[in-house]
Amino acid sequence: MVDLRKPALPASTLRSSQPASLPPRDNSSREFVFSTADFERVRKLIYQHAGISLSPVKQDMVYSRLARRLRATGMSSFAEYLDMLERGGGDEWERFVNSLTTNLTSFFREPHHFPIFAEHLRKIGTKRPVRVWCSAASTGEEPYSIAITVAETFGANMSHVSIVASDLDTNVLATAGKGVYPIERVEKLSPERLRKFFLRGTGSQEGFVSVRPELKQMVTFQRLNLLDTSYSVKGPLDIIFCRNVMIYFDKPTQYKILSRFAPMMQPDGLMFAGHSESFLHAADLFKSQGKTVYSLAQGR
Repeated sequence: MVDLRKPALPASTLRSSQPASLPPRDNSSREFVFSTADFERVRKLIYQHAGISLSPVKQDMVYSRLARRLRATGMSSFAEYLDMLERGGGDEWERFVNSLTTNLTSFFREPHHFPIFAEHLRKIGTKRPVRVWCSAASTGEEPYSIAITVAETFGANMSHVSIVASDLDTNVLATAGKGVYPIERVEKLSPERLRKFFLRGTGSQEGFVSVRPELKQMVTFQRLNLLDTSYSVKGPLDIIFCRNVMIYFDKPTQYKILSRFAPMMQPDGLMFAGHSESFLHAADLFKSQGKTVYSLAQGR
């Protein structure tokens, strides 16, 4: 990798983020039979294991993703595969969950949150440690966006800030830990941010960029299931980013997770949610500050 203190990166065509064509529901044209009963078993298992509430309209998506696991394991039917999971499953449980987890992300996604985050950092200042938890890290773009914001706020004096980034999916965490991305993943960032916070690949790494080491050092990646009975992440936390993950949970599960978050936060802590997420059903735990930013409810 080399410094990006060079001419602007060449323009490139964004890779399509649209999923491939889904197979039709007519089982006669499918490799495996996938009945409604099979789908309901999948819905039950992913809910029990990961808290994810699959919509009935996701049947084709589930077939497409899990058919790969049947091929990989040599199973001849969904019933056989699901029986194996229910008998224990071993490492296949992790692959099952990874297959059904959606990981759409980008650098500075929902950008209106980051100036609010920076202002909160300035209010805290440098007199004490600052702890941030990114609870849906995906492939790392969000936690590294958080780290960039910290660096832009505090400059070289940022050693008091630590970021824990977690996710359920071990595959995306492996990518996040490397911090290496195709150039098109960063082409919407300003030239200044590219120069300051990324290294450009050469040789076999040409066409890729790497997050600078000083940002990587700020972030600790770990696997965490938000349904776990105890979290490896401990409070007190100044900021929690929990964006675009609660939409996969039903309201009771959301409330359960939020009730775990609340005691982990500093009294003046902030939680950032996704643009389509609302926690009015947890008004006793969190109150809205607008723009899908939440603080602890009064009296907590």
